[in-house]
This record gives sequence, structure tokens and C-alpha cells, in this order.
Amino acid sequence: MSLDTLADAFYEELQDVLSAERQLVKALPKMAENATNRDLKKAIEAHLKETQEQVKRVEEAFSDTGRAARAKTCDAMKGLVAEAESALEESGESATKDAIIIACAQKVEHYEIATYGTLCTWADALGYKRAAKLLKLTMEEEEGADKLLTKLSAKINSDALAKV
Repeated sequence: MSLDTLADAFYEELQDVLSAERQLVKALPKMAENATNRDLKKAIEAHLKETQEQVKRVEEAFSDTGRAARAKTCDAMKGLVAEAESALEESGESATKDAIIIACAQKVEHYEIATYGTLCTWADALGYKRAAKLLKLTMEEEEGADKLLTKLSAKINSDALAKV
């Protein structure tokens, strides 16, 4: 595909984020399964449900483009998921592993916040009102997930430090 217009770039980035969200739907259950902190486990499980809805919203956002809702492999998310999976395979103390799960999850959230920020700006510039509304809602959820992870990290990091 040629990226001649901002509409082309928007469509390509939407394809990328659709792939990213679908990858997360597959990766989050394993993160939740490996979390030992009850609140962290619940947060990841809740975010999985949000992510499933986000996939639907991204698919709906394609309607403003007049093009088909198709995913294009998001290599960045592929790398972030691979990093998290690698960390989950390591042995270690449970609180430390939970701290690592939070670190991996926040890397994902920050990537998504950056992506949705760009998409929201472009949707506004292109006059894609429905897409802008859907994408802004998702960005707010990603920001909320990041804030919750930061809050959870205070106790989990403290627990991990206590094991030193």
C-alpha cells in the first residue's frame, strides 16, 4: 500500500492496532495465569475483557475509512508480547515476577497510548467523527489500565524489595 495521504497512514495504523489488540487478547490470559498477586490477576483479567471490546471498537472505526477492517501484523506488539512471554518462563520469587509482569504490561500500555493518541489526532484531522469517538474511549481505557498498574506496583514492588 502506498502512503500518499494521511487517510492512507490512518488506515495502515488502524490495521496495525487491530493486530496489536488481537495479539493482546491471546497474551493476557497467560499473564493473568502467572500473576500471583490477587489484585494484579483481577486487573489483568478485567483488562482482557476491555481489550476484547477494544478489538470490536477498532473494527468499527474502519467504517469511517470506507475500507475493510483488516489487521496488518503489528511487529512492535509481537516483540512486546515475546518479551513478556520470555519473562514469564523465568523462575523467580512471586512478588518479583509480579513486578516484572507489571513492567511488561506497562510497556504495552504506553505503546498503545502512543498509538491511540496518534490515531485520535489523525481521526480528528480527517473528520472521522465515529472513529475519533471510538478511539478516544479506548485511549482512556488504556490510560486507566496504566494508572491502575502504577498503583498496584507500589505494593508489589515493596513486597519484592522485602525478599531481598
